[in-house]
Order: sequence, then C-alpha cells, then structure tokens
Amino acid sequence: MQNSNRKFFETLISKTKIYLVIILILLIILSVQNHIMIIPSIVVFVSVVIYSYYTNNRRKSEISETLQDLTLTVDSAAKTSLINSPFPLIIIETDGNIIWKSSKFNIEFMNTDINSYLNDLVIDIKTEIENRENKKERTIVRHIELNNKYYEIVGKFVHSKHHENKNNDIYMLMLYFIDETENIKLQKEYKDSKSCVTIMMVDNYEETMQQLESEEKPQVIAEIDKCVYEWTDKTNGILIKSDRDRYVYLFEQRYLEKVKEDKFSILDKIKEIKTKENIQLTLSIAVSNDGITDKEKYKSAGAAMDIVLGRGGDQAVIRENEIYKFYGGRAQEVEKRTKVKARIVAHALENLIKDASKVMIMGHTNPDIDSMGAGMGIYRLARDMGKNAYIIDSQESNTLQSFKQSLSKEVEYEDILISKEVAEENIDQDTLLVIVDTHKATYVEAPELLKKTDKIVIIDHHRRSADYIENATLTFQEVYASSAAELVTELLQYAETKVELKTIEAESLYAGIMMDTKNFTFKTGVRTFEAAAYLRRCGVNIIKVKKWFQSDLVTFNKISGIVKKAEIVNDTIAIAIYDKKEKDSSVICAKAADELLTISDITASFVLGKIGNKICISGRSIGDINVQIILEKLGGGGHITLAGAQVEGMTMEETKQELINRINEYFSEIE
Repeated sequence: MQNSNRKFFETLISKTKIYLVIILILLIILSVQNHIMIIPSIVVFVSVVIYSYYTNNRRKSEISETLQDLTLTVDSAAKTSLINSPFPLIIIETDGNIIWKSSKFNIEFMNTDINSYLNDLVIDIKTEIENRENKKERTIVRHIELNNKYYEIVGKFVHSKHHENKNNDIYMLMLYFIDETENIKLQKEYKDSKSCVTIMMVDNYEETMQQLESEEKPQVIAEIDKCVYEWTDKTNGILIKSDRDRYVYLFEQRYLEKVKEDKFSILDKIKEIKTKENIQLTLSIAVSNDGITDKEKYKSAGAAMDIVLGRGGDQAVIRENEIYKFYGGRAQEVEKRTKVKARIVAHALENLIKDASKVMIMGHTNPDIDSMGAGMGIYRLARDMGKNAYIIDSQESNTLQSFKQSLSKEVEYEDILISKEVAEENIDQDTLLVIVDTHKATYVEAPELLKKTDKIVIIDHHRRSADYIENATLTFQEVYASSAAELVTELLQYAETKVELKTIEAESLYAGIMMDTKNFTFKTGVRTFEAAAYLRRCGVNIIKVKKWFQSDLVTFNKISGIVKKAEIVNDTIAIAIYDKKEKDSSVICAKAADELLTISDITASFVLGKIGNKICISGRSIGDINVQIILEKLGGGGHITLAGAQVEGMTMEETKQELINRINEYFSEIE
C-alpha cells in the first residue's frame, strides 16, 4: 500500500513540474517581445509556484488520510474475516510454535489432543516443503481423518522472520481445516452401492449328470441350488439361474469384504453333496467389479471365469482393479473322458498350418524335455503337411544336452533349432507361432515374437494364470493332462494328415510325459497311458529315453548335498538351498526337489537356486499340497504337484523367508 502511495505522489509532482515549465516558457516569450512584462511575468510565475506548492501539499495530506483510512478499513475487514472464518484456522510455525488460532478452531477441537497431532502434521509439511522442486508453489493440501471426521487441510506457507537460527529454516503455515465428512460418506456410499457381478458354474455338469441315476438327478440339482441360494442370501443380492449349470449373481460392493472373509465356503459345501456313486461335485466362481457398467462387469467376470476353468475349476477368483485373487483350487484335476475337443483342435490346427507361410514353435524359458518333445511333435505335423518348421531354442540347457546330442546325429534336424534372433528376422504376419508348455507371455522363450504375428496357437497343461496370452487364435489348454507332450500326442492321433513320427520324435514326446509324471507316478490318467502306448508303437526305445535323464556323478553329489541340508517346515514340507551360481542351477534344483519327495513323510518340497541375478524356486508335491498356489504368490505358476517361480530383488535368505510366509499363508487359508 505504501509503495502505491509513493508512486501516486511522484506522478502528481512530476505533472506539476511540467505545467510550471510550460508557464515559464510562455512568460519568457512574452517578456522578450515586450520588456515591460518582465517584472509582471516574474511576479506571476512566483505566485503560481507558491500556489502549486501549497496546493500539492494540501492534496497530498488529504489523499494520504483517505488512503490510510482505506487501508485500516481493509486490514480490519481482513482481520475480521480471519477471526470470524467459518472454517477452523490456525497459524503455526514448523517448529510447533502456535501463533494464532481462530475461535472456530478452538471450538472444533475442544475435546481433542490437537497439539500432538499438529506436531506430526507440521513436521510432515516441513519435509514436503524442503523436498519441493518448485519452491514458488506455496500451496499446502492434506486429507486427514480425526475423531471420526474427515478434513481437507488447505493452506499457504512463508518463511518465518521471527527466528534468528539461520541454519534451520522455519516456515509459517496458515492452515484451514475444511470438514468434508459428509462428502466422504457420500463417496463411500456411492462406491459401496455399485454392483459386483458374479458368475457361478457347476464343473463338468454334463459328465456328472450322465453318471447319476435318473431318480437321483433332481435331488442333486436341488441340493446344488440350495447351496447356491443359501450362500448368496448372505449378501442380499439378485440371483438368476441362467442355465442348468450356470448362475449369475449381482450384489453391492459393500459386501465384497464379507465375501473375501468367507473365502467362498460354498466350494466345500458343494463337495459335501452326496451321490450314490460318490461322485464329487465342484463349483467354479468368478467375481468382478472391474468396469463402469454392469455389462462391462459381466464381460470381465466372463474373462475371469475362463481363467478359473483354465486352472481346472473347483475354485473362485475375484477380479478387482485388474488384479486377480484366487481362492480354493486345492483338489486334483479330474480327467475328462471325452476326446471331442482334441479332435476339434487337431482339425483347427491343421487349417492354421495349411494357411501359414511357415511354422515356428516356442516353449518357455529354460526349456525342458516336455517343452522340446511337444515342439518336436508339432514340427512333424507341419513337415508332413509340407510346411517348413523351426523350434526356437536360444538357451543352453544341461537338461536337454543328452537329447540334443542324439538329435545332432540325425541329418534331417540339422537346421531345426534356431535362435530367437534368427526367428525375429524371419517371422512375418503369415507365420504360425505355436506356443507349447506355457501360456504366460512373460515366460515364453522370446516374448517379442508375440507382436510379430497374428497367428498364435497355445498348447499347455498348466493352470491358467492371470497374465496369459490374450490374442491367441487357438488355445488347447487342458489341466487334466500330465504334460504338453501328452496333449500334442493326442492331436497327432486325431489329425486328418497321416503323421509318421520318427523314432526320436516319439522318444522326445515319451520323455516329456515321463518327466512330468515322474515315471508315470503323478498326475497320470487313462489318456496318459493311451498316449504312451501310441508312442511305444511308434518305436520308442525306453532304455535310450531313460539315459537322457541320467545324471553324472558330479550332479548326483550336488543333489545329495542339497537333500542333506534340507530343513523341515510345517512338519511335512522340505526346503533346501543350492547357493552355487551355475548354468544348470534350475535343473539341479528341480532334480533335488524330486529327490526330496522320495523321503517318507515329506508331502512337498521346495529348492531354491541362483540363475543370473534371479533366484529360482522348484516346487514339488505328492498331491496333498498345491505348490502352484504357493508359488503363484511369488509370481510363479505350474500345477498342483509341480510348479516353479523366479524372484528378483531379494537375497536367498529373504526369498526363503518369503516362501515360508507364503506356505504359512496357504495353510491359514485352508483352515
């Protein structure tokens, strides 16, 4: 305000000087023309100067008084506005010194130990101020909860001039506390009232009904309906039975936490339904609140249901904020007796190969014999259809060393294995890319190839995870199958093309089945043995296959050392560490995990090893414990009896502790 006054008066005086100069010039001109006018001109000019001086002083005084009154009025209004602010207001320094509080502030926090809270608040604000890149931005915003009320804190800060300590900046804060409790409640109510869409399906409904006697079917259906209605009644939603084996359920989001706490107890209730033939009924559930409209949520729930079914059913999933949370899924997969799907997929695969310029086959990183065997089977189908085919194999693996030595002796397979660099140079939009033994985009040998073609086929036996390849043209994912090799063997048998498997191709497929079943011990169904029998008829030399799995003495000693140092947790779970950084660490860990299961009373095993900057975990189980669920929590996957994971950013001991935590979490969830 003072600066404005000064400028005003300086302008006024400068203009007066101009007028005097003009008058002086005119009087000089007049005096030159008429000498008689010299004395009168001087008198006139002096009079004007004196008059101007007194007039300016008087005007200056009047204006100053007016401006002073105005300033006092404005200051008074500002002070009154602050004192009578409808919002609680406080002026406080970042050292905790309270300069002033409004009466509204005192009333609002009368019964609150506000000082202790303010100390924490100003420390937090000071830290924020000191870390700001733009120091000119002086606005402060906070959202807090205090005494069951919600406040938005809005304010400004300036440097405090009341402190002599120049080594420690003290800031003065002017903070308004705006009550936004009602607004927050409205927002929460709006969110809580939004709907969650749930889809429920009875697993293998048709197959189950075919096994039941006619008089038993209505009773079983009624029992299923009763379980579903009782479970959904807890959340006051809308239930619709859209098909014989399918239900659609809508409930408000406020009940979602209740559903999570329940952990989908209906899954166990369905299993308790008794039948004369002791057929176990199971249910699959998908819940989603992803989407704006109910239509979008229904579509999202449908996609989540595909994942559940791809994981073998008998479980539930909640999709929330594009994140999947799984529940259940601890029962063994039930082998499907129908082979219709295999026939359909085989014919569809042939059509895709027929239309392709070439075929490239790709497995997962650190490929094993199951991945390679499945690839060899697809290679033979493509070659017998007159197409060039290649298997992408960019990593050296000791697991496949013996097999590759056998392969190198065959002239036909001289150029079958190509690097991912060569594949990337030669792939085009007409190339058919066949993914075997995995369905996860991050686990394939060369993820960049997925963007190079629109023709992608997936053949896998693992339970579907959330990060599956979404743009596949054809997917053959059957979790009942022992291996990818078993699935490919089935496809070869149902292909219209007459496939003539070479001996080494049949042996690689047989080896894949043999490895994933642990010599036909785990996860073997009728169709597993049918596939093995077909391969035997193709000329499989079992002794030769067995030699591929033999370990040298050095490797055997390493495995023995790992087994010797194993620790037991939760009474029946073995955990061991292989801390040597070697190229074949993952192979040694896998073999050690298998070996641990041969020990009595061990129901599951986990072996940790080093691969580059990552820590790999091999998990094995005899079926009582689902190692897939445990390792999924660490970013891995697999199936009930065999799973793996790779962890980054943690030490070996940290990874081990995290694994133990996940094991404990697993058992707490099933209690």
